[in-house]
Amino acid sequence: MSWNASTGSWRWSPCAAAAARAPPRCCNGSRGEPVRIGLLLDRFDWPGGPAAQGPTLRRIAVEAEQAGVASIWINDHFLQIPLFGEVTDPILESWTVLAHLAAVTRRVELGTLTTGGHHRHPGPLLKIVTTLDVLSGGRAWLGVGPAWNEREQLALGIPTYSWPERFARLEELLQVAHRAFAGDRSPYAGEHLRLAEPVFSPPPLRRPPILVGGAHERRVFPLVARYADACNLFEAGGLPMLRLKLDLLRRRCEEIGRDFATLRRTSFGPLHLTRTGAGDSQTVPAALERFATLADEGFELAIVALADPLDPAAFDLLAELVEALAPVGVAPR
Repeated sequence: MSWNASTGSWRWSPCAAAAARAPPRCCNGSRGEPVRIGLLLDRFDWPGGPAAQGPTLRRIAVEAEQAGVASIWINDHFLQIPLFGEVTDPILESWTVLAHLAAVTRRVELGTLTTGGHHRHPGPLLKIVTTLDVLSGGRAWLGVGPAWNEREQLALGIPTYSWPERFARLEELLQVAHRAFAGDRSPYAGEHLRLAEPVFSPPPLRRPPILVGGAHERRVFPLVARYADACNLFEAGGLPMLRLKLDLLRRRCEEIGRDFATLRRTSFGPLHLTRTGAGDSQTVPAALERFATLADEGFELAIVALADPLDPAAFDLLAELVEALAPVGVAPR
């Protein structure tokens, strides 16, 4: 997908991987390409208080990269959300964390899951993203969504808009992101956003992929189809819900003439690996079945939140999973 400055529109072109999607033989038994694993860091309430957070983050990132994960993602909120803890729990600013992790990693890609569309002004936000891409050696993603958490908006003085305006502002952010990543410096004038001289220098080393997430399918999916390189779907509803959402996304793509195969599919869900599979945990073989199913549905990246990233065994088991997911004859890392 690329921005055509002369026509003011986006041009779709299938990527090489999508154009020649011949399924390799995978040792996980799936019929599709092997799913890569991404790691979401969603909690920061670790032992040792603030003084230990930097060293703990660095250790987790290094262990994750050594285990073979493809990417590290940060839950982008200013206050902790109910899904992951209490509002007063420690939480770190996501883009600062990603820059910190870029310095101690060499391979993993880095992104947010996801940045609220109006929580930062689009101009400075895109400057942050392009800077991260330069400093990380071309590993940045832009993950954005509609900014649903009004509590943190009210708490920190962030404007709270109606839902229609949130999506309108998100769309303008996406339009500007496409132009910025393509090096288009022409003025932008939208209903809510105006950039007189959108200069982002130095430019990113690669065009940062854009992921659009959010649970409001009726409003989010048209934006995914029109602007996103990747979608992100929760695993929580199980396979029937994933298939339903994929079908809806396919329809939105068809409506605008986009090849659905050009949309990269990512998922999110918790992951608790143990040797025994006791309680709510999974063994590596059981997890293989889960991710083979995702591969069969065309997902290329499964972003997971580990039950306890401080558990010494967590990354040993994750490394076993990543190695087992790799296609036959290809090293996992």
